[in-house]
Amino acid sequence: MVEKNLYISVLLDFYGPMLTDKQREVVEYYYNEDLSLAEIADHAGITRQGVRDAIKRGEATLLEMEERLHFAERYREREQQLERVSEIARGLLEHNRTHLFSRELQAGMEEILRLCSQMADE
Repeated sequence: MVEKNLYISVLLDFYGPMLTDKQREVVEYYYNEDLSLAEIADHAGITRQGVRDAIKRGEATLLEMEERLHFAERYREREQQLERVSEIARGLLEHNRTHLFSRELQAGMEEILRLCSQMADE
C-alpha cells in the first residue's frame, strides 16, 4: 500500500495538471497530506462518496497518462543512470588519487561516455 501511495504521489507530480482542480485537490489531500475521506470531504465540501469517486477517477487518469507517456518511468531511469555516473566518477577519483593512468580508468571513462551518449539519445 505504501508503495502504491508513493507511486501515485510521484505521478501526481508529473501529471497533476491533467486532472480537474477538484480531482487534483482531493488526490493531493489523500496521497500527500494523508487525510481521511471524511477530512477531505469537510475540506472540499463534498460527500465521502464524492471524495472516493474523485480519487478513483484521478488515479485512473494518472495511471493512464503514465501508461501512454512514461514520463515518471523515464525520469526514474535517468536518476539511476546519473547515480551510476556518480558512482563511476567517485571510483575514478579514488583510483586516480592513488595511481597513474590505468586500464580501469580507461574502462570507467568509456562507460561514462556510453551512459552520457545513451542519455543524450533519449
